[in-house]
Amino acid sequence: MKAAPVIAALRRTGSVRQFLVHTGQHYGDRMSEVFFRQLGLEAPDVNLAVGSGSHAVQTAEIMLRLEPLLVERRPDVVLVYGDVNSTVAAAIVAAKLQIPLGHVEAGLRSGDRTMPEEINRILTDAVSDFLFTHSIDADEKLKAAGVRPDAIHFVGNCMIDTLIRLLPHAVRPDLPGLDDRFALVTIHRPSNVDDARRLEYILRSLAAISRFVRVVFPLHPRTRQRMPDGALSVPTAANLILTEPQGYLEFLWLQQHAAVVITDSGGVQEETTYLQIPCLTLRTSTERPVTVSCGTNLLVGDDPGRLEREVRTILDGGRKTGTIPPLWDGRAGERIAAILAQRAASVARAAP
Repeated sequence: MKAAPVIAALRRTGSVRQFLVHTGQHYGDRMSEVFFRQLGLEAPDVNLAVGSGSHAVQTAEIMLRLEPLLVERRPDVVLVYGDVNSTVAAAIVAAKLQIPLGHVEAGLRSGDRTMPEEINRILTDAVSDFLFTHSIDADEKLKAAGVRPDAIHFVGNCMIDTLIRLLPHAVRPDLPGLDDRFALVTIHRPSNVDDARRLEYILRSLAAISRFVRVVFPLHPRTRQRMPDGALSVPTAANLILTEPQGYLEFLWLQQHAAVVITDSGGVQEETTYLQIPCLTLRTSTERPVTVSCGTNLLVGDDPGRLEREVRTILDGGRKTGTIPPLWDGRAGERIAAILAQRAASVARAAP
């Protein structure tokens, strides 16, 4: 969702050649291929097919498989997105090879270093040459960390580029109960699903919420693997609909029509802010504070009881209102492409 608008905008410049590497950190039809189809992306030039593994194994495998490609092709810029293991692995390889690095979604900080993504963000930003930010607070965090101001580029939110383009094409999923009000749930962060006791608290809270509103819960593979047997065997669980992961267009429809969204996903916090849908985030901190200060997001921490109360408040008409942050206008990809095209032109002029 972040790469698609940049790839399309770079293609339109006509002056930049692109080489797309899929690390394979996310794989399978529901977690990978469906997004290429729905976003209109061409197949990647190379799939490293790394698959799952511990943080160390996954990061190391990406580095081992990516380095020969970069040595062979020697690009003028390596562009990485977000804060996953693929991001930091590619960033380290590029930096070691002295290849200029661009980071889309730079400057995000939650302040919580127990999150693996927080480590990935800090390390990637530290070695980046082009830091593309999606909010003013991200600029300020980078400046406070000593990043040169001329390396920071406030361009807006690529996720919102994709949302704006595809919102008219959102697809209603084939699920029961969507004609009535429903709450949409997406949970996958290690802090929520790797702790069995914490996950059970969340599941029981969702079962309680399902007593007064339909709950639609597409299960991330990580969450499904950690679901305790029988955790949902309570009388009201029939109103809690567990589904396979949804495609982007289907999930976009669900967000657009939900009465409230319950999540621990950063991207969902952003999308609900743009859509002006109430969002309750099952975390005590967020790397996207603009969704709280400006948008419709509310952090409910790790108190399942509060989650239930906030859902009731929203359903009773007490929803939080918000505004759309600056430059979340569908043109972030164009701004990034213009900066990179200018870089390509300067490289061409300097060539012997």
